[in-house]
Amino acid sequence: MKDVQKELMAISVSLASLGKQIEKMAEAIAAQSGSTTRAKRTPAARKVGAGIKPAKALTQAPPKQRKKAAPKKAAPIEVETNSPAAEGNQTLIDSILGLISRSRNGVTIEKLKKKTGFSSRQVSNALYKLHKKGKVEARSRGLYVKKE
Repeated sequence: MKDVQKELMAISVSLASLGKQIEKMAEAIAAQSGSTTRAKRTPAARKVGAGIKPAKALTQAPPKQRKKAAPKKAAPIEVETNSPAAEGNQTLIDSILGLISRSRNGVTIEKLKKKTGFSSRQVSNALYKLHKKGKVEARSRGLYVKKE
């Protein structure tokens, strides 16, 4: 920490001397061109250490960066399906129960996926809920029938 402060002071001293040199050059140029106006003193030519608080500057946290705005999501694409859920206000569970109740020998998960257009996870979750409610039963693995 002390080394950094020493380096900062050395840099500020060299900047101050550069500022003085620039001021002298500006006065020499003004004298050669015949101008009688005196060059203004620049803020860099202040006394070294005047008003500088290096310890405070070093302890401050860097400024926080703003988060980038999330890109806008595209509107969902409407897919036309021949599913019973597309007709009216049926829920996923209602549409699957309707398909199962219309079949005589039961329906497999694959057929339910094809007819409804839902993912396998959605179909499995709906079948689980219907099984818990006691509306369907599994005749064999992947084959569901309406419970009577």
